[in-house]
Amino acid sequence: MSGGSVASGYWNRPSATQETFQAELKDTGEGPFLRTGDLGFFSNGELFVTGRLKDVMIIRGCNHYPQDIELTVQKSHPALRSDCGAAFLVEVKDKERLVIVQEVERSYLRNLDVQEVVGNIFEAVTAQHGLQVYATVLLKTGSIPKTSSGKIQRYTCRTAFLNGSLNVVEDWSEEPSQKAKFRYLQTDIQSLLEKVQTGK
Repeated sequence: MSGGSVASGYWNRPSATQETFQAELKDTGEGPFLRTGDLGFFSNGELFVTGRLKDVMIIRGCNHYPQDIELTVQKSHPALRSDCGAAFLVEVKDKERLVIVQEVERSYLRNLDVQEVVGNIFEAVTAQHGLQVYATVLLKTGSIPKTSSGKIQRYTCRTAFLNGSLNVVEDWSEEPSQKAKFRYLQTDIQSLLEKVQTGK
C-alpha cells in the first residue's frame, strides 16, 4: 500500500519503520510500500482480502489458514454455530499444537452429546487438513470474543484459553491440566488452602 494517506513510520522506532513502512518490490525496486499484513488475491481487477498474515499457522512446515479449519469444524456437527469458532496454536513441550474453540447452538446446550461433537471435530480436521487436534473447547452461545464488527478475536481466544477464562460448556484435551474442570478444581483447592492458612 502506498499514497498520501500512509504515515511515514513509527515514532522513535526506526527498525520497525523500515520493516513495515519502507518495503520495496524485489524485481523493480519500486516503493516504498506499507506492509499491511493482509492476505488476498486479485480477480477480474478486484482485490479480495482473505485474512491476516499473522493468523497463518505453520505446522510441520505447512501453512494452514485458521478460517479454513474453523469452517471444517462448524460443518462437522449441527450443534456448532457458524462464524463462532477460532483455531489457533499453543506451544506444548516445544511443539506447536492445534486448539479449537467453538460456540454451541443454544438449542443443543441442554442435551449436548459432547463425545459425538468432539469426535466429529477430530475426524473432520484430520480428514480435511491432516492435523491432530490437541484441545477442543465448546463454549456457551454468544460468548466467543469478537470485535465490534463481528470478527473473531483469535489472539484473545488464545489468551483466554491459556488463562482459563473462557465460558466453557465442556472441553477435551490431551493434557488434563488444560481442561476447565481441572482448573476450577485447582482454584477451589487453592482457595481452601488459603482459608486454612489464614484461619478463616
